[in-house]
Amino acid sequence: MLFCTLVPAGANATGQEDSFWDTSLEELGQIRVVSIASGTETPLDKAAAITSVISAEDIAAMGATDLDQVLETVPGLHVNRSDQGFSSKYVFRGMTSSFNPQALVLINGIPATTMMFGNRTTAWGGMPIKAIERIEVIRGPGSALYGADAYAGVINIITKSSKDVQGAIVGARTGSFDTHGGWVESGTNLDSGVGISFILEYQETNGWRETIERDAQTNFDESFGTAVSLAPGPVNTSVDQLDARLDMGTDNWQFRAGLQDRRNMGTGPGVAQALDPNGRFSSRRFNTDYSYRWQDVTDGLDVEARVSYFNITQEPENDIALYPPGAFGGAFPEGFIGNPGYKERQVRFDLSSIYSSFNDHRVLSGVGAFWADLYDVSESKNFNPDFSPKGGVEDVSSDPSQVWMPEEHRVNYYIFVQDEWQFAQNWQLVSGVRYDHFSDFGNTVNPRTALIWATTDTITTKLLYGRAFRAPSLNELYAANNPVALGNPDLDAESIDTFEIALSHQVTSDILYGINLFYYVIDDLIIATPIPGRTSKEYQNSGKRRGRGAEFETTYQALENLKIIANYAYQYSKKSNGGELVGEAPNHQIYGRTEWRVVPGWFLNTQVNWVGEQKRVAEDSRGPLSDYTTVDLTLRTEGLWRGLDLSLSVRNAFNDDVRDPSPYADPIPIPGDFPMPGRNIIGELQYHF
Repeated sequence: MLFCTLVPAGANATGQEDSFWDTSLEELGQIRVVSIASGTETPLDKAAAITSVISAEDIAAMGATDLDQVLETVPGLHVNRSDQGFSSKYVFRGMTSSFNPQALVLINGIPATTMMFGNRTTAWGGMPIKAIERIEVIRGPGSALYGADAYAGVINIITKSSKDVQGAIVGARTGSFDTHGGWVESGTNLDSGVGISFILEYQETNGWRETIERDAQTNFDESFGTAVSLAPGPVNTSVDQLDARLDMGTDNWQFRAGLQDRRNMGTGPGVAQALDPNGRFSSRRFNTDYSYRWQDVTDGLDVEARVSYFNITQEPENDIALYPPGAFGGAFPEGFIGNPGYKERQVRFDLSSIYSSFNDHRVLSGVGAFWADLYDVSESKNFNPDFSPKGGVEDVSSDPSQVWMPEEHRVNYYIFVQDEWQFAQNWQLVSGVRYDHFSDFGNTVNPRTALIWATTDTITTKLLYGRAFRAPSLNELYAANNPVALGNPDLDAESIDTFEIALSHQVTSDILYGINLFYYVIDDLIIATPIPGRTSKEYQNSGKRRGRGAEFETTYQALENLKIIANYAYQYSKKSNGGELVGEAPNHQIYGRTEWRVVPGWFLNTQVNWVGEQKRVAEDSRGPLSDYTTVDLTLRTEGLWRGLDLSLSVRNAFNDDVRDPSPYADPIPIPGDFPMPGRNIIGELQYHF
């Protein structure tokens, strides 16, 4: 994918000397900028997309300790939990599904996506935030630059380099749910001009243990006349996290490596939505990339090449009980056990350029290739393809008639071009197109265009259009011997066309607001559709969806020591063929935060998050999931005493009953929905050498 190259200091973005886009990096450093929207550093209000930027300072003000807590503050983006092991779902503008492949997560511009499920793995296990310098978010399509799965939205996590880490920091954390952890940050610049930074963070937690009253096994107990369900019982949300980041480089080259290791990871409500208090998964994600930049190859031409490697594993640590001991009328005295695992490796090569010597134009272009290999697929289980007992757990990894997934691979080639044309003093037109070829499902072409008008000195107006696509995952294409859904090798990619209009207004130096309206149409939606036979469903391209909505956000510097940040989001989406609501996502959200410097060095921050009721899918007879409000308080210091700082956060301070929607099935496995954490407290101490 395209690497976000910085515009050289003093460079003219469009070739016009008095352009308001002609902004040096020194000036850009004084305002909020974004690179994810068009591939180069751009003032946020002039970006060619609906974007948000969250800095490390913002993250500290929130008292956040995990990426999910940060992303929930973005308008139009709601974070909830999947039935797949309670893995995080990043729901943009109401677009949701079990595996959540509609949201593309990048780490330093490189996708953190598995081809297996099209998401961050079902054992994502969260992402701690100490290594994050800033987060850039596109709400809307991004495939014209970022290719597959930049569909409903794009999240680019930019990690710290030696420019962001000076000296050394050590810290420790403790809190509710038997949570304990610590971190180390270190950065230096060598005499040779090479900057090096290293960040290590570890945390372990038993997780929240809120109660599920009845589960999928409860339904089977009523059918078989048994009583083996473990419900009522707590969800299984333990996880041990180890994250490490190394960054080194100069002005021309950069090398990065990262490790995200997850152990002792609980199965949430159970893999089959039947409680499994003992099941544990592990997942390891290792990535490395090297990039080299040639500046001024010829007049106005910068070129960058990058190669990257990404390896993902997801494996059970012990027997995973899909249903508890005694399931199915006692046919499975040890439980109905299935232990799937897989490994995946990816290699990417990207070559991109920026040419700015055309009059009033800047042209971005790039080519690239991507190779993914699903290998070492494994499974052990104690049931046959017809669900009869085997008599014991048996390794079926080498038996294609029984293993859950064949080993497959994918190759992708792409080319893109984008032109940024300032055709008048206050007007810019950004237009681009990207072509992708995939070895397993064919070709896609995704255009975009953005008309940006500096309406006045304080108002910017945008008209945007973009097409994006979601590649069918390997699971959707090839899954076999799966008791839930079969793959379909004839699938096409999903596509979405999005139209947006936006306005931002700097009312005074202290007040800024922005509002945008959007409308989208989804075609070739991939859905697990009922079919006759032993397996009840198969993935198929089925129907269309339409959605519309609005997002509003504002920042107000009320006093020198008091800042107020707020946003509101509305979305409404339905199926085109029947007009039925999509459901399982809030139609309304409101967020607000105050940042108050009580006295020099002491900050008290309060945030309130209201999530409106979440309607059900048309087939689900349950009433809407009730709205909820969480209030978080954070007291923190800056420069308290000789490099020592403290932070204390209370999340969900009033202990509201927060629930995420459980999916519909007949009968409903968990009718009471998924319970989220109640009131919890976290304290941090850090020392800066």
